Amino acid sequence: MPPAVVLVTGVSRWLGGALAAELAADPSIERVIGVDTVPPSPAMLRRLGRTEFVRADIRNPLIGKVIGAASVDTVVHMNISSTPAGSGGRVPMKELNVIGTMQLLAACQRASSVRRFVLKSTSAVYGASSRDPAVFTESMQARQVPSGGFAKDSVDIEGYVRSFARRRPDVDVAVLRFTNFIGPRIDSLLTGFLRMPLVPTALGYDARVQLLHEDDALAVLTRATTGSFTGTVNVGGEGTLLLSQAVRRLGRIEIPLPSPALGSVGRLSRRFGFVDYSPEQMRFLNFGRVVDTTRLRTEFGYTPRYSTADALADYARTVPAVIDPRTVRSVTGGLRSLLTHAGDAATAVERRLRPVPPPPGLRAVRDA
Repeated sequence: MPPAVVLVTGVSRWLGGALAAELAADPSIERVIGVDTVPPSPAMLRRLGRTEFVRADIRNPLIGKVIGAASVDTVVHMNISSTPAGSGGRVPMKELNVIGTMQLLAACQRASSVRRFVLKSTSAVYGASSRDPAVFTESMQARQVPSGGFAKDSVDIEGYVRSFARRRPDVDVAVLRFTNFIGPRIDSLLTGFLRMPLVPTALGYDARVQLLHEDDALAVLTRATTGSFTGTVNVGGEGTLLLSQAVRRLGRIEIPLPSPALGSVGRLSRRFGFVDYSPEQMRFLNFGRVVDTTRLRTEFGYTPRYSTADALADYARTVPAVIDPRTVRSVTGGLRSLLTHAGDAATAVERRLRPVPPPPGLRAVRDA
């Protein structure tokens, strides 16, 4: 049974607005209500169609009146900030993420009309460390629990959602743990990082990266809102790339730095507003993270159209290369070939200089 009245938080951002527009285009849905603290851009307002925009703060208990007055039956929570800069600082970010989610869940608990709750979560809840498994499944937990920032907020938010599900067992709850978004239109931490002409990376590390195209993210959110899936599901594209491969394919210049120096670069970058990547993001760029998507295909019923490599290639169309990727591949291949030949030559020289053992008979005489 499709939802009748859907409330979507965070519609002023691209993905939230795109979801609200997609739902508004569905004639089986009576009303779509979009909520955010700031109004959408004029272009986004035009795209929202018949979506009813309400300027409201989910940290305020008044969000309950919005849900109750409209008899909302489905709530999609997407107003979760991943960067302090986008929220005015770490304290406002934590208030929006944690306190805002608590107020929203309290309003949903009081509203008898609510029958479905969808959370846009993140695979960052698994953390990033050297002790991580090759692939995370939904039943696994972080080997090193995130100690702060967006990942810690996300762990807390999922805990509050599980508590809500126990208090309201009549409400269907779906938790979507997305990998890193990428695409021509969406703006994320990773796209900002990969857009830099000079990309600083940690010397001695080459993280595995799993990406999700914005179109697949939108399709999964739409299906989760209108479908019947309950539980937690990892959402990511097929396959992985090394961070160095992603940098080369985008025609950027990789600058490997020692970890202490990389930390200083991160602090300077945040201070001057270049790229707001926190210590937790830097750990991800060191160790990477890959999730198992079997449940996404078998139980949720969706197979992403874009693999990780395809999603990066589609994003690359919108990012002018600093260096032609073909040149990078040519130079890299030439260096690899040169190093291989140098290694083979060194091995041959070592073999020629290796002392020749005496004949067996002579060795026996010497031993005597």
